[in-house]
Amino acid sequence: MTGQIVRPFAGLRPVPQLAAEVAAPPYDVLDSDEARALAAGKKWSFLHISKPEIDLPAGTDVHAPEVYAKAAENMHAFLAAGTIKRDAGPCYYVYRAEMGAHVQTGIVAAGSVDAYEANLIRRHEHTRPDKEDDRVAQILAVEGHTGPVFCFHEPHPALKRVIDAATATPPAYAVAGPGGTKHSLWVVSDPAACGAVTDAFQALGVIYIADGHHRSAAAARVRKAQRDANPNHRGDELYNSFLIVSFPGDEVRIYDYNRVVKDLNGLTPDAFVKKLEATFTITPASSAAKPIQARTFGMYLGGKWYSLAFKTAPAANLSPVARLDVSLLQDNLLGPILGIGDPRVDPRIDFVGGIRGMAELEKRVDSGKGAVAFALFATSIADLRAVADDEAVMPPKSTWFEPKLADGMVSLPLK
Repeated sequence: MTGQIVRPFAGLRPVPQLAAEVAAPPYDVLDSDEARALAAGKKWSFLHISKPEIDLPAGTDVHAPEVYAKAAENMHAFLAAGTIKRDAGPCYYVYRAEMGAHVQTGIVAAGSVDAYEANLIRRHEHTRPDKEDDRVAQILAVEGHTGPVFCFHEPHPALKRVIDAATATPPAYAVAGPGGTKHSLWVVSDPAACGAVTDAFQALGVIYIADGHHRSAAAARVRKAQRDANPNHRGDELYNSFLIVSFPGDEVRIYDYNRVVKDLNGLTPDAFVKKLEATFTITPASSAAKPIQARTFGMYLGGKWYSLAFKTAPAANLSPVARLDVSLLQDNLLGPILGIGDPRVDPRIDFVGGIRGMAELEKRVDSGKGAVAFALFATSIADLRAVADDEAVMPPKSTWFEPKLADGMVSLPLK
């Protein structure tokens, strides 16, 4: 698929009457016990493919060869039973995710590995080899991409027209997800509409990865393995693609990603506050101090909330990464005062997604699991885009996206 950022594909989808049972939370938000409980009594839950250890004895190493073999066995069983079927020809799909009053509607497509490697499908995170290895093994075992990569793009009128036309009709299926979410899918098979989608993404020129960096990196490794094994490689085979869902950036919602530190680095609370006062104005708060603007922080210490604001504004010429609130907190407080070196590996720091609320920060500190907690203002889409455009990498746990996308709504075969 040289030259194209995305293309349509003949997807594997559940038959409508089983879609509600098939669709499942993403593989990486559940542990094995949670997945086993959720799939109990659901023969066709996609968790049998995405978390196949649930069909093996408890305690099985989730990276053992027999786990991936079970995934392949279960995928074949789904196909043989007609639980999931392949569309007759190339399609795009419109995917709507709803959570409370929030609605985001995007395009499911085959993203180009070439475009990913050329940084036209742009990333902003490091990946871990062990997590890549797991995804490579899973993709090869089931001969397809079953976990979508969550992307976003600049709004485009042609894409809006296609989405509006599709969603004016009933969806192929709509299913309930965890936490009161709803996931709906429409099929776009009309050649003219498909061509309009392809052309619109070409005109945009760039897509940004929000969530799914390990799946994207694994796709590049899978393509290399498939290409090397194919003496007749052309470049247009499906294994040159990976499964993406791309939403307009103005519909995507990022939550804050907060920090809890387990101790005060040998300082008493009073001495810690004294050190903070050199850099921050500290204002007591009568309730949870959730920041309402960038470059301010909430702090929970000793059963009380405080608001922190810089006494001197950070430099205006900072790089896209250095000006992120997560970086400013790390560089001005967590590192120099609390001694947190690399937050990616330091065992003294923990991270709490904003979806869990401020009460979770209070709980962590009040229970003694942490000494102090910090609430951050959410990273913006503009910040993420700036980092990706700069070909830089965000600090760990900079963004938390909700709603999560469901697995099993549609999959991309390798062939």
